[in-house]
Order: sequence, then C-alpha cells, then structure tokens
Amino acid sequence: MKTNITLSMDKRRKRKDGMCPIIFRLSHHRKTISITTGFAVPPEYWNEKNREIKRTYNGVSSVARLNNLLMKKKTDLRDGINSLEENSSLEALSITDLKNILTKSNKSILFFEYGQQLIDEMEEAKRFGNARAYKSAMGALKKFNKKANLRFEEISYNYLKRFETSHFKKGNSVNGLSMYMRTIRAIYNKAIHQGIVSADYYPFKKYKIKSQPTAKRAISKDKIKRILDLKLESDNPLFHARNYFLCSYLMNGISFIDMAYLKVGSIVDGRIQYSRQKTARPYDIKVTKQLISILNYYLEDKSKDDFIFPIIRREQIKDQFHDVQWERKRYNKRLREIAILCEIEERLTSYVSRHSMATNLILDDVPINALSKMLGHSKLQTTEIYIKNLPTHIMDEYQERLEI
Repeated sequence: MKTNITLSMDKRRKRKDGMCPIIFRLSHHRKTISITTGFAVPPEYWNEKNREIKRTYNGVSSVARLNNLLMKKKTDLRDGINSLEENSSLEALSITDLKNILTKSNKSILFFEYGQQLIDEMEEAKRFGNARAYKSAMGALKKFNKKANLRFEEISYNYLKRFETSHFKKGNSVNGLSMYMRTIRAIYNKAIHQGIVSADYYPFKKYKIKSQPTAKRAISKDKIKRILDLKLESDNPLFHARNYFLCSYLMNGISFIDMAYLKVGSIVDGRIQYSRQKTARPYDIKVTKQLISILNYYLEDKSKDDFIFPIIRREQIKDQFHDVQWERKRYNKRLREIAILCEIEERLTSYVSRHSMATNLILDDVPINALSKMLGHSKLQTTEIYIKNLPTHIMDEYQERLEI
C-alpha cells in the first residue's frame, strides 16, 4: 500500500527530562511525515517490536488504557485514509495535505473562507475571469446568508432551494442563478476532493441546476452591412465600438478579451495568430481585405509589441484585466446606440458578432465541422447550439427540400 500509518518513538527529539515523544509516522507517495500523539515516555519503556509502551512503565496510572488510547487514535487515522481512498481523493493529495486532513487542521475551514482561498489562487495564476465569477457568486450567497460564517454541511438541498427562491423574488434570471449554482457546486467539489468536507453532505446529488435557452443573439448580413456603412469620424465616441464589432465578426467571432490582447506582432504573413485567453487554444485567421481596411487605422506607427486596439492601457496584468472589463462595459453601451442609428431591433452586445458570424455561415451552407473549427469548439455539440437559433423561415426552407 502506498499510504500507511505506524506508531513509533521519535528518539531524535529527546527532551531535557530524558523522555522521547511517541508519534504516528505517516507514509504517503514514498514520503514520510510525523503526527504528534501528545505523549512521551523514556526510551527504555518503549517496545519497538509491539509498537506499544511497556507495562513496567509507572509514569501513568494505567499503561493499558494509554496503549488502548494510542491504538484508537491509530485506527481513526487509518479509517480516515480508507475513506479518502474510497472517494478517490487519496492519490491526488500531497503528504502535507493528507496530514492536515487526518489531523482535522482543515476542520475549521468554512465555505466562504475556502472560496476566498480559491479566488486568491486564481488571481495568483492570473485567471482573473474565473476569480470574478467566483466573487460574484460568493457575494450573492453572503448577502443571502446574512451571517459571516457558513459551514459546508449547512449548504443542504433545502438551503439551496431557499437561495433559489430569494434569487427569483428579486426578479433575477434563471441563467443568473445557474451561474451562481455552478460556482457553488465547483467550490463544493473541490472541497470534497481535498477532504475538507465529506461527500455524504453533497447537496447537488438532489438539487438540479436549472437553465434556459438564451434569446437569439445573431443578426443578418444586411444588418451587419448597415453597421459597416455607418459613417463615423475617428473622434466620434462610437467609432471604436463599430470597428471592434466588425473586426470581431471578420475574425471568426473573436472574443472581446482576445481582441484586446492582440498585438501588432500577432499578424504574421497576412494571418492573425494568437492563443485564446480562456482555453489557450491556438488560432490562425486569414486577414481579409475588408478586415485589413479597418486594422490599418490601428496599426499605424506601432511596434510589434504594441497592442493593436486602444483597450489595454496599463502594464500590470491585473490592471489590464480591469481595463478590458471597463472598456467592454463602455463598448456594450455604445453598441446599443449603434443599434438605434442602424435601426436594428435586436439587442447588440459583444457576443452578437460571434453568434452572427456563426449563424450567417450556417445559412451559407458552411459544413458544421468547418464552422466548429473556426469557432474553436472541441465538441460538435457546442457548435450545434448555434443551429438551434436559426430563423423559422430557414427551417421551413430546409423542410421544403424533402418534397419529391
């Protein structure tokens, strides 16, 4: 067995009174660490073969009771190891994490404390988008909970249903609740994996997260052309927003954050090459004539290391993330003004360019496999979501093709 626990005497740490501490020696993944028992006896009274205190020791009222207590502690530790092994959590733990779990060092960790630890780790790893989503969910749950502390065991099925009811009473959406619940579930899963809470308390065995299809986001080529034909001078507040939308559409629906991080050096031999911020997946996109006609404005007098678009203005990575968030809010606000100018009934957002690109290519009979690759999807099922939003008259036209 890779993991074992044995009772031993640590003669290396002999105390001034001549006594040596009795310890549990934990072995895991070929490493060893000690766990204190709180007891110590003179080394001559330790039976190394039987792993117990000799009966001749008179430093306690009952040697038998002390040995029984040590054996019970050992059994409890062994049970803890077996439980982690049964939950498939043991293998992934470091020996220090395992010790903390077995000695209940993590027992006092509460849900909000643990969630904040995860947020701190995400920010340290520069995963600011994920950290932001976790902060949002934690904030909503803290507001509902009204107490500073929340134990994992308190998050029961009934607790989640009350949180759900409170969310809907405020007029909030199903998908907003879905985002919160997925985050809560992710935090709980991580805590189970690390042995902080038992899987027996897991509330999502019974509670099912709800979601509903989002409203159709795509707009037609005709409406895209209205945006393209909009006459705007470079000092117009809507100038950059219009260009961002068109560039996203012409670059296979590139996300706003990926567009923000594009540098002049990303353009190589007439192609834009970059890795997506969210997945690190590489992209290689052709620069078309229509696209370069917009990009030329931004490329003038810039070096290879300069960002193409005036979105990121600071040097620190965390500051850059906030630059992107702030500019996206302003971008979406200005897209609503552009929709009014272009007489577009649909609600324009930064996501509409991606959905419009996908939908318009589907309408032009581009194979779904090709579209999936252009969108950077790893599964066709993800691409099929766009097909669900096709206009009804297009589906009618497809049905008419069945006629013989």
